[in-house]
Amino acid sequence: MQQVDIFTQIIVPVIGGLGIFMLGLEFMSNGIQSLAVNKMRALLAKFAGTPAKGVVAGTFITGVIQSSTAMTVMVVGLVNAGVVGLRPAISVIMGANIGTTLGNGLIALPLGPLGLLFAGLFALLYIFAKTDKVKNIALACIGFALIFYGLNLMTGGLKPLRSMPEVMSIISSLKADTYVNLLSCVFIAAGVTAMIHSSSATIGIVMGLGAAGILDWQTAVAFSLGADLGTTVTSWLASLNLSKNAKRAAYAHISFNIIGVMVTIPLFFVSMDVLTWVMQWFGGDPSVPVVVNGKETFPLVPVAIGVYSTFFNIFNVILLYPFVGVFERVLMKVGASALDDVEDYSVPQHLTAEAAGRIETAVPAIQRENERYLAGALKFLDIARGREDAPDKVEVHHAQLDVLNREVRAYTSGLFKSEMPYERADLVASLIEEEDHTASLGEALYQIARRVERQPFEEKGRKLVDAMLDQVAEGLRVVVDPAAARRENLSAEAAPRIAALGDLRAEALRLNGSLPWVERGAILALLGSAERAYFLIERIDAERRSVSRALPAEVKAPRESGGFGLSPVPA
Repeated sequence: MQQVDIFTQIIVPVIGGLGIFMLGLEFMSNGIQSLAVNKMRALLAKFAGTPAKGVVAGTFITGVIQSSTAMTVMVVGLVNAGVVGLRPAISVIMGANIGTTLGNGLIALPLGPLGLLFAGLFALLYIFAKTDKVKNIALACIGFALIFYGLNLMTGGLKPLRSMPEVMSIISSLKADTYVNLLSCVFIAAGVTAMIHSSSATIGIVMGLGAAGILDWQTAVAFSLGADLGTTVTSWLASLNLSKNAKRAAYAHISFNIIGVMVTIPLFFVSMDVLTWVMQWFGGDPSVPVVVNGKETFPLVPVAIGVYSTFFNIFNVILLYPFVGVFERVLMKVGASALDDVEDYSVPQHLTAEAAGRIETAVPAIQRENERYLAGALKFLDIARGREDAPDKVEVHHAQLDVLNREVRAYTSGLFKSEMPYERADLVASLIEEEDHTASLGEALYQIARRVERQPFEEKGRKLVDAMLDQVAEGLRVVVDPAAARRENLSAEAAPRIAALGDLRAEALRLNGSLPWVERGAILALLGSAERAYFLIERIDAERRSVSRALPAEVKAPRESGGFGLSPVPA
């Protein structure tokens, strides 16, 4: 018997192939999401109005972006924002289970030897691409090609195991020929999936084992069933620190898969007879080997796994769809504390397609969304103060606000029309400028929160920081709550507030030796960020005054003057 070099013939190709396979999944998901995730979220909000539409939307969108995790996050954000109700959201997650299996069908295509060639070609396209769109398309194609190449490497690395009797004796015990052995295979696959946090990776490994003839095709299919069960562990772990609605979405996913596996296990051997019959349309009997270069391979085993995984999830949805209402009532009881509900600022609440149809409804919606952004930016000061109800992670909160601002600006820009009167175009342009200044203000407040988080302060330094935070919060009232600011005669003028910062700066310098130099440097940097915030507050207030937010009357022809004669908003 030929001696097998375990390191070079098994470990290197299997570990390398698994890494390339998972990297390909990541590349493909990232590339497609960068291209389409915002459009897909808009489509989801538009079409997921009923449970039936939710299943279709979830299947289609997850099939496109190839990430049920990203899909679940998207759904949770829309539920938190009130854009999608819990019942259609549950059905969207059902559809996501079907959509994510479409990738398993693609993985089963016999394109392994060509994977490296196509990965290289698209890598060259990625390197020389001039636009982000082309780069993202190339990245998705690189990932798609690497999936096949990684799977091909794993299959080749697993084949030598057939020449090792001690290994084959262990693997041969994993045979789904009885219900007890079937349960063992399912739980082993579930454990592997829970450890590596990827059902697609587990199915890729199983496809490699089946194609190499290490596992018989029926056992390989049983392992793919376990992968669907194991991915629920990942959902559960991911939900531990999420909001109430996020927990509900995660628990819906967990419930679907567990119930589906529990129902399918008693029907497994019957379903294998059905699958054998179905496979005649996909190439024949998966248990029949094909000899390539003198070695037996089983190329139809990955196809059988892909077909079974897809039909399992379709069956699961058909089975559980009538009980969407029951799921909703049960999940509504999950979570007892209102503190668990953390607003997702990345999803607009007011920018509806209906409002965008008329500028009279779009402008108030934009203003309300800008108010949300400023309210969210104010939470950076809560983070700096260490309040319990502040967002947990400053980077996540910053990313959410950044997405919100980009959504608002894109929505506002969409109001421009070719025949728009000058007065209305002037108003839209002013709103865009205000949104730009607002984004810069949020960035300045983010820098404050991040610096305070990174630098611990002793009592004297902390006193100066708190005084600065109080002054910035007072200044923000002018733009966050302008009505109250007018009643109290608060001014947006930056100069007096900057003078007050000068007093804090002088105090930090006078403390000298009693204030560590690293704290003094951090405080001076914080004062610089506060000064920028004051200038931006003044600029936002000035922009609001420069063009009235009251909609001007429609006129037939644009005016050439620089304004439209409306009195400014009173102070």
